[in-house]
Amino acid sequence: MKIRLPALALCAAIGGALAGPAFALDMPARKPGLWEIHSGDASGKTLAATMQQCIDAASDKAMQERGQGMAQALGKDACSQDVRAQSGNQITIDSVCKIGATTATTHTVISGDFNSAYRMDRKASYNPPLMGRSESSTTMEAKWIGPCKADQRPGDMVMPNGTKMNMLDAMAARKK
Repeated sequence: MKIRLPALALCAAIGGALAGPAFALDMPARKPGLWEIHSGDASGKTLAATMQQCIDAASDKAMQERGQGMAQALGKDACSQDVRAQSGNQITIDSVCKIGATTATTHTVISGDFNSAYRMDRKASYNPPLMGRSESSTTMEAKWIGPCKADQRPGDMVMPNGTKMNMLDAMAARKK
């Protein structure tokens, strides 16, 4: 199976797969440095992928704000349910949102300290099916692996195929 590079990059940049109202939640700031992010679909229909992302406080905040903008693009009335709860190092998000003609019902659990590691598990159902899928199950695990490498700058992502791109540059180009 082929991995779609732009979708995979966006997924990782935002936190790898947080969708809809999950973007609007103020996520804890991640520790600056190099993060390794492994994401996959529990169904086996999508290949698992591992990438690296170099961040600092400003780039992490910019990517969170971009994610919030994506949630707002759905429209303020897109979600009929958006329940969020935080207990210690665990955030739970349950939502029901319209994506075009499809109703997406999601349950997301994010846990970790965001200094050394975090994990996101997301289950969703789509009625009618979205892009041929009636349900999905996504897992993302991220761990801090140290300072960014000498040839990296905040916002840089190294994709599974070795391609390097800068998410801040991509977001700035998209605004134009």
